[in-house]
Formats: sequence, C-alpha cells, structure tokens
Amino acid sequence: MPSWEIFDHQTPEYRDSVLPPAVKARVAVEQASTFGWERYVGSGGHVIGMTTFGASAPLKALQKKFGFEPDRVAAAARELLGKR
Repeated sequence: MPSWEIFDHQTPEYRDSVLPPAVKARVAVEQASTFGWERYVGSGGHVIGMTTFGASAPLKALQKKFGFEPDRVAAAARELLGKR
C-alpha cells in the first residue's frame, strides 16, 4: 500500500476488494515504524517493523534484527494461518 491517504479515500467496495473483511490473517511489513498499520491488519493481524527509534547499522543487520528477512515474514504469515 503506497499511500494510506489515497487508499482511505477509495470507495468502501474498492477497499474491501483489496482487504476483504473476511480475511483476518494479515501481515504488514514496514521497514520503519509500525504505527498505524494495525488499522489495516486488524486485531488478528501482525505488523513487522521497527518499534524503536535510532537504530543504526548496516542494512542487512537491521533487517535481521527487526525481522524483515523473507523467512521470518513467511513464518509470521504461517503462524497466523495456523491460528485459523
């Protein structure tokens, strides 16, 4: 989702076609703050992102620390699907 503002101004029908209300297993990956993503993943979803401020390191080290690696993202999705 490149822009929350644009998405939020779409019709309810369009928003529901992108994020169907019946789909509760949602994972958002944001290589910045997790703030705000809960409204799109819902209470049953999971947001992977930075929860602290000021981390500085090589990109790969930060990706590992905050769980941005593909296997960890996939594991989060599998965990949500397993709860269903």
